[in-house]
Amino acid sequence: MSDARVSTPLLEVEDLRVSFNTREGLVQAVDGLSISVGRKEVVGIVGESGSGKSVAMYSLLGLVRDANVSISGHVRYEGREILGLPDDEMRSIRGRDVAMIFQDPMTALTPVYTVGWQIVEQIRAHEDVTKAQAHARAVELLGEVGIPDPARRVHLYPHEFSGGMRQRVVIAMALSCHPKLLIADEPTTALDVTTQAQILELLRRLQATYDSSIVLITHDMGVISEMADRVVVMYAGRPVEVGGRRDVIRTPRHPYTWGLLGAVPRVESKRTRLVTIPGVAVSPLDLPPGCAFAPRCAYRFEMCDQRPALRGDDGHLDACWLDPTRKVEIRRRVTETGVVS
Repeated sequence: MSDARVSTPLLEVEDLRVSFNTREGLVQAVDGLSISVGRKEVVGIVGESGSGKSVAMYSLLGLVRDANVSISGHVRYEGREILGLPDDEMRSIRGRDVAMIFQDPMTALTPVYTVGWQIVEQIRAHEDVTKAQAHARAVELLGEVGIPDPARRVHLYPHEFSGGMRQRVVIAMALSCHPKLLIADEPTTALDVTTQAQILELLRRLQATYDSSIVLITHDMGVISEMADRVVVMYAGRPVEVGGRRDVIRTPRHPYTWGLLGAVPRVESKRTRLVTIPGVAVSPLDLPPGCAFAPRCAYRFEMCDQRPALRGDDGHLDACWLDPTRKVEIRRRVTETGVVS
């Protein structure tokens, strides 16, 4: 592989915008997202429900097909522009080069076909192999993701698996063609904490085995702190903080990030209560003209009526008008008291 190809990010997203025309008005679901994913890198995208995380990833894979949607920007995979590719060309990329673990494994799997049949179909759609070879690979994959007795369970239907085991089947299907990029959409949602830990450990092990890059979509900063190399914090369809995991976790700069981190319980903490973010997430139908987080922010001032751009140094960027020195002081007070004020 040439040096130029190694240095090129696996995935580059530049100024991605996704909007929907609805009866109530224009919904700006994603508003200027720019990220890059390096080879063998894990990038975590975190934010509340409705922040645009999943819509952004579905859009770049060509999975948003609503007649009323408008998508603009640039998405380059290995330097090739893929946004707006014809369906047949996009299908050759999805599943083979870029695979997705969907949030709900029960709806991601077809209930009337066995899990083995579905994995075999995925493999044969992208590789020139016999049905027997694909079946053997399906059994191998189920074993790799930790499903007991895979030779028997490959013939079972999705409803015959528990929620955690169904998630493992979806992961096995996503890995069936050894994709270079894996997009995991809330892979631990609705799972108990023990199963969550097992799924995260499985993703770490499989990434090391296949040298894959991962985009991890979640609302849980605890998951981000365990898995991500770099972090993108999103609010109301916009990135509000971007940086390395250590920077974002230890020295967060945006008030929204403070709130997300404060909501993570810590056994060793002396605080008696968790930090809460006041109010509710802003409606995409009624975004304020300036900072989208301003209506919920305890530190709002006049400048917040203007939209802030991402800015910073050393790769740690945030979209907040507060003075950097004051941010440090506020963050220290929030950490010590657990009160956002």
